[in-house]
Amino acid sequence: MINVGVIGVGYLGQHHARIFSELARECGHIRLAAVADTDKARAAEIAQQYGCEAFGDYRDAFGAVDAFSIVTPTTLHYKIAMDCIEAGKDILIEKPITTTIEEADELIRASGNAGVLIQIGHLERFNPVITAVQPLLDAPTFIEAERLSPFQGRGIDVDITIDLMIHDIDIVLSLLDGKPVSGIRAAGTRVLTGNIDFAKAWLEFDGTHALFTASRISSGKSRKLTIFQEESYLVVDYQDMEIKRFFRDGDTIRHESMSVVRKEPLKEELRDFMECIGKRSRPRVCAIKGRNALKVALQIGEQIKQGWV
Repeated sequence: MINVGVIGVGYLGQHHARIFSELARECGHIRLAAVADTDKARAAEIAQQYGCEAFGDYRDAFGAVDAFSIVTPTTLHYKIAMDCIEAGKDILIEKPITTTIEEADELIRASGNAGVLIQIGHLERFNPVITAVQPLLDAPTFIEAERLSPFQGRGIDVDITIDLMIHDIDIVLSLLDGKPVSGIRAAGTRVLTGNIDFAKAWLEFDGTHALFTASRISSGKSRKLTIFQEESYLVVDYQDMEIKRFFRDGDTIRHESMSVVRKEPLKEELRDFMECIGKRSRPRVCAIKGRNALKVALQIGEQIKQGWV
């Protein structure tokens, strides 16, 4: 039996609790044992809803829990994760892994020494469109990623590069099988917060270029990835879970829609976390991959801020 807990049950953390409760009913070897939040009333509310214990301090739950989802503001990730590692608990950390590369490296070292697993919550890796598009790739030459959202007041403790763009950075790094970034050009601005709210970044790889756009101040919501390759291109819609393939047919361009089995990405991510714990296997998005995505996102943010007066 894997006893799992959720640290931080705000907007996203409540869904972690819901899904762990669902997985417990489906699998039988998983139990949502605890939720923890500094807002004790909120913790009690979620605990009552899903039939588990509530804690105001996550450390008080160590005796009841084998593994945790850490769903707190990014600035708290390092401290909470290190406490969990020292207590011998496997952890899933919502993206990004930490606020700095130094913190990420320390968590990686500590988890290795303690023999505990770290999975990073880049849930788009578990979106069925990403699994479906991979067999269609044939030496991509150009990739364009667009991730736009209206202002919602969440995640504003970090730059948009860390809050949203990092999803697409991680996806592109995975699709290009770890090709190193050889060049970065970026621009962006603050509008509603003290951090970067809108950003564009141009990344160069060996044989491939990628253009990223991320905004949390848009009029609408868009989550799309376009992959260009010789004589064809693919349009991936994360929201609608659709893939369209456009291909050359003589002197014309034709297109076809690719069927995708719809699944909830967060549920697939948490299911994978539980399976990795049971098998003691490396997560699809391990701490090292989370660190690599963070490094690129931080470099983009630094370049943007260097251009500010």
